Amino acid sequence: MIRNERKKLLMRFKSLKGIQDILPPETHIWQRIEHISRDIFKKYGYKEIRLPIIEATDVFIRSIGETTDIVEKEMYTFTDKGSRSVTLRPEGTAPFVRAFVEHHLYNEPSPQKYYYLGPMYRYERPQAGRQRQFHQIGVEALGVEDSKLDAEVISMLSTLLKTIGLKDVQLEITSIGCIKCRPDYRAALKEFLRDKLNNFCDDCKRRYDINPLRILDCKVPTCIENRKGAPSVINFLCDDCKKHFEGVQRYLNLLKVPHIINPNLVRGLDYYTRTTFEVKSSSLGAQNAVAAGGRYNKLVEEFDGPPTPGIGFAIGVERVISLVKETPHEHESPDLFLCTLGHEASEKSIVLAEQLRNRGLWVEMNYDESSLRSQMRKADRIHAKNVIVLGEDELKKGKVVMKDMQGKKETKVELDAEEILKVLQKKK
Repeated sequence: MIRNERKKLLMRFKSLKGIQDILPPETHIWQRIEHISRDIFKKYGYKEIRLPIIEATDVFIRSIGETTDIVEKEMYTFTDKGSRSVTLRPEGTAPFVRAFVEHHLYNEPSPQKYYYLGPMYRYERPQAGRQRQFHQIGVEALGVEDSKLDAEVISMLSTLLKTIGLKDVQLEITSIGCIKCRPDYRAALKEFLRDKLNNFCDDCKRRYDINPLRILDCKVPTCIENRKGAPSVINFLCDDCKKHFEGVQRYLNLLKVPHIINPNLVRGLDYYTRTTFEVKSSSLGAQNAVAAGGRYNKLVEEFDGPPTPGIGFAIGVERVISLVKETPHEHESPDLFLCTLGHEASEKSIVLAEQLRNRGLWVEMNYDESSLRSQMRKADRIHAKNVIVLGEDELKKGKVVMKDMQGKKETKVELDAEEILKVLQKKK
């Protein structure tokens, strides 16, 4: 009875819906993806920027757009004790641009290249590939409008996903024009939608006058069906946008980056201009975008900065992880486990373990007076690669036997950190 009551008491405390703990061994996969990302970004000249999780709400309203689903339905917004409206960041580009302007990063040599990693928050129904706390790896490159930069950013994303191990993904690109050619497309789209508007959801009806392009991003099945045959923005591009988009395609072909043009591709944020792109996987179901991004040539000015073109992308880490198949060699495991018998051996092992750790090895050891059999079982459970048994005889002789836990081969070695290190390095 007491045990059941205690169990009920413990079960009262759970993580919030849509917010998950990330536990070993899965954290190893996260670390691997982060390590690969940092390594590739460094080769392209990107520097890490660490952004706050919380921002003034206006940072997102003025940049993302008041009629987007994120602002209307999904933001975690509340009033703090100073009566200020604040929001947990739902995406990374707006906070980045706020920091870019606030710290005058536009004075650095162009292009200014940055990346960030961390959690984002959106209040939506949790499902596969979509949680209320999710994680993104984001990249931003500013100060250059040339289509070469667009192609380089997209190529870097393609290289990164390939290096991580993603297969069967498809890159889709398009151009959504600029402030010069968008009005003509907006007028043509409204004309197409006018007679069908009663068949759309209430959100789309409301957005018809405010921002009809948002209708193209609606996920309601009836809206998707009724907007089929809508005019394509590509057919309304001005000469400058058309030339820019042709340049992006030409450079992607030179870089041998496979891609298709999807004229119906729409990004869910208002700040995008010209090049937009998504990487999709058929293995993810409805939420099939692994990564997405595009240009935002006017966003810095929205934050009262100087005219500064920009382009970036964000990778959904949870979605990438769901596609990466973990293989046995990805398991992290200790280089060595020290089994000890007796008080003297225990004292020697703690010193030896520290010496080996200072030489770059992962060493685990026994901390209590458990039996040798129990210690060997523990070494096996944590997948230790090698085991040394240290007892009274070993201390007297100054020699130990190192057992390879996979091949079961045994090697005699002097009880000395340097000698043990030499043996272990030969095995790697």
